[in-house]
Amino acid sequence: VDCGVEELPNKDVFIGDSSKSCVRLMPRRPFSILTFPMSALGTKFRLDDEDDNELGTTTATQHQTISSKKSVPSIASILSRCTLVRSVIELWATGKTMDDCAQDATSLMSSSSPSSSRTKADREILLKRNFKPEQSWKMTVHTLGSRYTREEQNEMRLKFSALTFPGPVKMENPSNEFIIIREIELDQTGSPVYPRHGLNKVLIPENDARPPLAVYFGRILGGARNWRGGRMEKYSLKNRVYLGPTSMDSELSLIMTNLAQVKNTSFCFDPFVGTGSILLTCALRGAYCLGTDIDIRVLRGRSSDENIYSNFRQYDLPRPDLVRSDNAIYSRHYRGHKPLYDAIVTDPPYGIRAGARKSGSRLENPRPVEEEHRYDHIAQTKPYAVSDVMSDLLDVAARTLVMGGRLCYVIPSMTDFDEQVDLPRHECLKLVHVCYQPLQMELGRRIVAMEKIADYNESKRSDYMSKIWVNGPESADKVAKIRDRLLEAAKKKPGYEEKAAVRKQKRKATRDAKKKAKREAVATAASDAVEQVDEDTTMQDQP
Repeated sequence: VDCGVEELPNKDVFIGDSSKSCVRLMPRRPFSILTFPMSALGTKFRLDDEDDNELGTTTATQHQTISSKKSVPSIASILSRCTLVRSVIELWATGKTMDDCAQDATSLMSSSSPSSSRTKADREILLKRNFKPEQSWKMTVHTLGSRYTREEQNEMRLKFSALTFPGPVKMENPSNEFIIIREIELDQTGSPVYPRHGLNKVLIPENDARPPLAVYFGRILGGARNWRGGRMEKYSLKNRVYLGPTSMDSELSLIMTNLAQVKNTSFCFDPFVGTGSILLTCALRGAYCLGTDIDIRVLRGRSSDENIYSNFRQYDLPRPDLVRSDNAIYSRHYRGHKPLYDAIVTDPPYGIRAGARKSGSRLENPRPVEEEHRYDHIAQTKPYAVSDVMSDLLDVAARTLVMGGRLCYVIPSMTDFDEQVDLPRHECLKLVHVCYQPLQMELGRRIVAMEKIADYNESKRSDYMSKIWVNGPESADKVAKIRDRLLEAAKKKPGYEEKAAVRKQKRKATRDAKKKAKREAVATAASDAVEQVDEDTTMQDQP
């Protein structure tokens, strides 16, 4: 389908002295306007889940194309893979003010003054589709980042009263839901640059008088204004059987699978699988999944009903293959190193919630394991520097990804992190995407996507590894020492010592309570055993 992207109204915002032509690009606008040819309706996609034959475009050729509803997906179902899309709206009118938008929408009803953006035929199709006596409807007002009273919202609705929909008004589950969106300027965090109300909910007159960036009117597709929220709730971590302290958020996992271009029949690998939260979202995309982890306890889970497999059963997904393996010595665990994976999607351990471990003894002269004990021996582990974790991850990805395959991972960062020089690089991998997610004032994390562009040369491995960190130790230390830097920053905050003492007391109380419960359980078991012995002895003494 030929899809165009139309510029939003007020693309540039003039601030300061207008005579100086001071132009500032908008930092954040949560809308995109896509345009499609009307000829694509019914052949390439549908606006709704119902058949589009009623549009009057059902030629003999098109009858063959849309003979099955399933063969022509709705536009909402197509965009449902886009994790961050909140809703899809059929745009009817736009304007720089509420009155301009209402006038643009009203022109749809007049044959003498058609909308400038629609032909007469397009307008007739729109009216035929949505102005039916049997269709119920409601009109919602979305005041982005601002609060308006019910009376103020009703005044906005009345401006569109010329759109005389013949059907009944129905506030719950209507056939059509129309929406008025009043867009204002937002900052990078999504908060209003000029809030309408202050901290005490007091109206700020100068901000209230500011005109909106744009006003939009349209019909919501997909059956709900926030259908994304319903989908996210289904896969929320709080609804899963098996969780751990480092389980990746479901929404972030879905974003990572999109960046890694995971699709049906993809072969996905997570070398730090943990509780399998990322692999689960890969399986939702139809991928075949393999996960490894050095901690056998995490792979086994708490019980047969509470493990990684139980999460996959919960969503009726095929089981992943799980292997206990150390990513630091990947080449020793697998016989061949041929390109195998379409995508590697992972959240490597970086020592904030869970420290990284790798195989090896902490002793200077470890005792070798005897041959007869090796078959079931579980190797000791030692700390694994975060900088080495990232280096080994990129090396494994360069070795095992197919050409064009993608690596997507998460890396923590502080405010002094420079994406140009501090991100790890590899000659066989091209940086494709970097998405920043702020967590605290000083801490954030970046979702990084890289694509394989060259074959791996085993003879150049040492050269590859030496160039992973552009600035050498300086870049590596920014990642490796992030936990220490967070602790140092926390100690500088007022009241840190008092809060630390309270946390220490709580931990001690928890440990003491567990020890007491354990002693009581042992004493109870011993008492029951003595009573059982006495009962057996009494029965034996009876004639």
